Amino acid sequence: MAERIGFIGLGIMGKPMAKNLLKAGYEVTVYDIVGEPMEELVTDGAQRASSNKEVAENCEKIITMVPDSAESEMAILGPNGVLEGARSGSIVIDMSSIAPLVSQKIAAECAKKGVEMLDAPVSGGEPGAVNATLAIMVGGKQEIFDKCFDLMKTVGGNVVLTGDIGAGGITKLANQIIVAANIEALSEALVLAQKAGVDPEKVFNAIRGGLAGSTVMEAKGPMMLDRNFQAGFRIRLHQKDLRNVLQTGQELNVPLPVTALVQQMLGALINDGEADADHSAILHHLEGMAKVEVKRGG
Repeated sequence: MAERIGFIGLGIMGKPMAKNLLKAGYEVTVYDIVGEPMEELVTDGAQRASSNKEVAENCEKIITMVPDSAESEMAILGPNGVLEGARSGSIVIDMSSIAPLVSQKIAAECAKKGVEMLDAPVSGGEPGAVNATLAIMVGGKQEIFDKCFDLMKTVGGNVVLTGDIGAGGITKLANQIIVAANIEALSEALVLAQKAGVDPEKVFNAIRGGLAGSTVMEAKGPMMLDRNFQAGFRIRLHQKDLRNVLQTGQELNVPLPVTALVQQMLGALINDGEADADHSAILHHLEGMAKVEVKRGG
């Protein structure tokens, strides 16, 4: 009999992840506050639940994939939440990108009921979720990680235990610092080239194979050049992640000056109505300051 998995949160990332579990042969019970993605998953073979509690009542392993700390707390600890339905020995895998201290708080509450937890945020955006190539950064006990490794490997290409509960979140925050800084730096470089009258596409092709080359550049450079800012990872979510970075940095007395600057840029773009654009639209902020638009052919 196929293992039954609960999946809560069927947004831009969660929906394709749940679909990949179905394709791999798992029995999946789903819940989301929005009906449409649930109906789509049910059409693909999932079972529908009426609440987070019902998901946990029917599954021993429950994945949550929601936007932020408050939503994770509500889904797991709130009324009709996972913890109300979970039995001792159940495992919650929170794949949301939330504040590490909140992960530790949730894990402590779960432990009171004998429920185990992994914090396991992901990186790779919608393409990684669709293609099951996500990088999954995990915090928790080794034995619980081992029990859930094959499950997580179904939706990710690289699954690494980085420490105790909260370590997965810290690793994700580190990832988001690097991604944000790379996108901002690439935006500056292309705007400079454009303003100087040099074809940005030729600049991109000239530097991509050198030390400046990166996975971020390969993913976001073509989007910028194509003026394609359809969200693979939304500005409002990256702004939220950097807010969590800065909050954690403050708690640990770690200065993060570049992160703070990019977080302000993302906030400005949200104010300009670009909250749901791809984070490569950081380019727009730099273009606005330079009064130029990056385009192929210079």
